[in-house]
Amino acid sequence: MRRSGAWVLSAGWSLLACASPSLAGEKLTFAERTEIVLGLMAEYATVKVALPRSKKALEVTAAGKHDKEKWAEAMQQNGPAGRVGDLVQITKVGIEGDRLLFEINYGMKGRRRWWHNVEVGTSTSGRMAPIAQDQNSNAPSGTMLALVFDKQLPPLKAAEIKKMLQPILDFEKHSATELYTDTLPKEFQEAIKAKKVLVGMDREMVLLAKGRPENKLRETKDGVETEDWIFGKPPGTITFVTFEGDKVIRVKDMYAGAQ
Repeated sequence: MRRSGAWVLSAGWSLLACASPSLAGEKLTFAERTEIVLGLMAEYATVKVALPRSKKALEVTAAGKHDKEKWAEAMQQNGPAGRVGDLVQITKVGIEGDRLLFEINYGMKGRRRWWHNVEVGTSTSGRMAPIAQDQNSNAPSGTMLALVFDKQLPPLKAAEIKKMLQPILDFEKHSATELYTDTLPKEFQEAIKAKKVLVGMDREMVLLAKGRPENKLRETKDGVETEDWIFGKPPGTITFVTFEGDKVIRVKDMYAGAQ
């Protein structure tokens, strides 16, 4: 993804110039601090764990662990800053004694700037388009993250920091579907890869495994409503996937000849 190198350099040098030695970490050299800031500033990542909005930085350990209860509480109080699969951007990097601070999508105050609302058009096309294509527009808001170490911040490279944040933020290009699939039990992951349906799957998992069905049939028996998704056409194997509520309760394959 493209970003202005001049802007990144300017923002990075401004941040480093304002940081006092006590806040920048005495064990880090100026060159090391520069590499961290410029290596992470304006970087995009895909959310792997739902991020709540929070005025206080959400802490992540160097091992990639976070306090699920505190994050859930922040989510309940402030709502989401990023959902699983959302694309977010690091908009500011801070260096303190035992931690790195990351502003996500301009922090809790919001991610948009005035120019994101400006549109331009031409007299020939008559169509309007925003002058800034906001690449992280699918994330609802912003927040703060803190990568916390047991002792004073050790010498690190930006690539190492990205690996530490990997359980929370994926800096590689992956689709939301891939991230969702990775959260499923292994047996469901393997079935989806093999394009098979298992009892216990929900509708989204079935769609990932088989795609959209050719037909759907609903039936109510003894007060229980079920729905059959039918995959395949004759001649060939027809798969009937039966749902009760949102869960698969039965999978049946039948061979159908030519009509």
